[in-house]
Amino acid sequence: MNAIVDPTGEVGAWWATAVSHMEPGIVELRGRPVQELIGTVDLTSMIWLMLRGELPDAARSALLQAALVAGVDHGPQAPSIAIARMAATCGVGLNNAMASGVNVLGDAHGGAGEQCVRLLDEVLRLERDGLEIAEAAATAVAAGPKYVPGFGHRFHPRDPRRDPLVSLAEQAVRDGVVPGDHLRAGLAVEEHLRSARSRPVPMNIDGATAIIYAELGFAAPLARGLFVLSRSIGILAHAWEESGSGRRNKGPVPRSIVPARLG
Repeated sequence: MNAIVDPTGEVGAWWATAVSHMEPGIVELRGRPVQELIGTVDLTSMIWLMLRGELPDAARSALLQAALVAGVDHGPQAPSIAIARMAATCGVGLNNAMASGVNVLGDAHGGAGEQCVRLLDEVLRLERDGLEIAEAAATAVAAGPKYVPGFGHRFHPRDPRRDPLVSLAEQAVRDGVVPGDHLRAGLAVEEHLRSARSRPVPMNIDGATAIIYAELGFAAPLARGLFVLSRSIGILAHAWEESGSGRRNKGPVPRSIVPARLG
């Protein structure tokens, strides 16, 4: 076999990466032979390894896994799920249906976790600048958008995923697994929204998972990326179920309902 495929090394340098390495008979992920990872590393730890370049300890892996599990699905009310189900009836494959759903995970649907991490970072910045945590939370909220990312929910008076995730974060702080700063910031924002408004605006899953991702050291954009990984599992399940329904060209409303005319 001819080994001269890149005599100057220019092509190799163009695609240089620390994430993976492959050559005939060798596959390495973050410098670790894949055969040593298969059967010994769980998927959550593998996600950590690929993003961070190291394997997490068991406590951090478990906390990350809890956040990933919480975001898997929220029913066909979620646009990403509904779109994937409709796409599955249009004669496309599962990969196309999944991509259709993932592609709508934007700022309004799917981006609140990233936005919440940025909000919590701002609260902590203001605290470092001398404000008490309560005042820092109020200031950051006032300077932010009308809809505070990570708080409130259009369906749930209190998001059922909030309490177990926050409890796990609190336990991780007590165990010394994570520092607790973003948890303090999140709870301060929640308290501000409880006391400063006529109706409480409790934390939702985006806020709770934002706390966990930030406490684990993931950058704000990765909060969205990790949510996409999580939600893609639900998208796959719904697309697969819908593909067996026998429906063709499923629309957003039943055929018996005619959209209202504007004008």
